[in-house]
Amino acid sequence: MPEPIDSAEDSGDGGLPPIPGKRYFTIGEVSELCGVKPHVLRYWEQELPQLSPVKRRGNRRYYQRHDVLLIRQIRNLLYDQGFTIGGARQQLSGEGAKHDLNQTHQVLRQMRLELEEILQILRR
Repeated sequence: MPEPIDSAEDSGDGGLPPIPGKRYFTIGEVSELCGVKPHVLRYWEQELPQLSPVKRRGNRRYYQRHDVLLIRQIRNLLYDQGFTIGGARQQLSGEGAKHDLNQTHQVLRQMRLELEEILQILRR
């Protein structure tokens, strides 16, 4: 796939790569997309009930786009905003949390990049 036109992402996602237009992602792919090691993803899965990837034969995890966005949000809460696991759990469950526009902005930015990629393909 061609590089997105606007690859400079300056809205606080830590320069993470755009999420490809796939239905399922392996734990290794998610690790690269989110800048988090696989063992950390497995730990977060145990501690945060909102994160539950599909498990198939051999107990292999398959993450969907919404899981990747959630992991990026968790990463932001823990690494950038300084929340503890318990605090992140509360934020994600909505207990006393403000509405987080960061995820909405991230989804819109991702959609824009994908639409630009489609436009480049159509112009060929």
